[in-house]
Amino acid sequence: MGANDDDPRKHRILMVSDFFYPNFGGVENHIYYLSQCLLNLGHKVVVATHAYGNRSGVRYMTGGLKVYYVPWRPFVMQNTFPTIYGLLPIIRTILIRERITVVHGHQAFSTFCHEALMHARTMGYKVVFTDHSLYGFADVGSIHMNKVLQFTLADVTQAICVSHTSKENTVLRSGLPPEKVFVIPNAVDTSMFTPAVDRPKRSEQIVIVVISRLVYRKGVDLLVEVIPEVCRIHPNVRFIVGGDGAKRVRLEEMREKHSLQDRVEMLGAVPHAQVRSVLIRGHIFLNSSLTEAFCIAILEAASCGLLTVSTRVGGVPEVLPDDMVVLAEPDPSDMVYAIKKAIYMLPKIDPQDMHNRMRELYDWNDVAKRTEIVYDRALKCSNQKLLERLSRYLCCGAWAGKLFCLVMIVGYLFWQLLELWQMILRRCRISLFRKTVMKRFWKIHNDTNGVFWCTTEFCFAH
Repeated sequence: MGANDDDPRKHRILMVSDFFYPNFGGVENHIYYLSQCLLNLGHKVVVATHAYGNRSGVRYMTGGLKVYYVPWRPFVMQNTFPTIYGLLPIIRTILIRERITVVHGHQAFSTFCHEALMHARTMGYKVVFTDHSLYGFADVGSIHMNKVLQFTLADVTQAICVSHTSKENTVLRSGLPPEKVFVIPNAVDTSMFTPAVDRPKRSEQIVIVVISRLVYRKGVDLLVEVIPEVCRIHPNVRFIVGGDGAKRVRLEEMREKHSLQDRVEMLGAVPHAQVRSVLIRGHIFLNSSLTEAFCIAILEAASCGLLTVSTRVGGVPEVLPDDMVVLAEPDPSDMVYAIKKAIYMLPKIDPQDMHNRMRELYDWNDVAKRTEIVYDRALKCSNQKLLERLSRYLCCGAWAGKLFCLVMIVGYLFWQLLELWQMILRRCRISLFRKTVMKRFWKIHNDTNGVFWCTTEFCFAH
């Protein structure tokens, strides 16, 4: 055990989410970098996620970060199938074995996160939730997800959002008191994302880089209309598109239709370790997301010295200063105009100066220290009995509230049953151990004709 294991000022944190390495994305990066910085501050951090392929069991990462890859397989979009109570025995074992003090869940549509937080609260642990996304209020999927979030956050100790827009969205969706929700932005590893030593010359070609999951939410349909128009207006502009997803076919069809094979380079999926090598090939970074709580990709591009063109959605306007980003409405004509404006701004951009500013603005160590304050506040919150906690769930709706209470009561009874079963097993093991010791004692006593002498009390004392 480490030197700080018994230090009351240090936390023992369990990070839980369906999204972690080897999968790549903003949530995965956030959990990893935050965990590493918390480890550097002297805290104990453990990550629990579902299995990825043959990666199952316990693994160790940089800095001694311990990861439990629970043998649950992803069901859809890297989410595990909701079992409600199936995860309780595993989470209980991890919490007890690692002597966890705070459970920190990430991402609203992570099934693993919701179940782990529910079971942790049942067992009396303090829980913190970080919301990384924005959701609507009208479509069927959002309505159901918002109800699940309301259930999970009804008894959460503290919550974190990555932008003020995200905080407003989360408070409206979940009904959380605003004073329980903190805004802590994402950050970027500026030591990893540095500008190119030899920047591509603008006089020869202007390169626009797109690195994103090629799905509807990331605005691929906008790119399909924007790219041909930009290529028509600016003959010296070419695009590099990195990423994969369901909408990749649409981009490839667009490239074939407009004969842009020599001006639109499709890279496919780009490992995070190679993102910088792609970014430094360009001058402008293009983000066409239709909804975004924060967007770490913008930070990475700015740290590499690229001028950003982005849709004005969600928390994006909060991310960068006005002279480092050109914002546009999620409309093809407005985005084309924003790209044209960015091209004229390029001569004034100093990549190294932009990198230095990003290093001051966004730092994972600062994020970790602010998160540490949230943990401190969570541990100061008073413990509540089951009946007091059930009253919060009753406020979630006339029928939903009663259903949520039933789910928590059954979970509580299941936990108590597990505790009883473990106690019985423990007593059986102790009884078996006593019998084994006594058999060995009498065997030694008889073999030595009474020369070896020992009392039962002495045996168990030693």
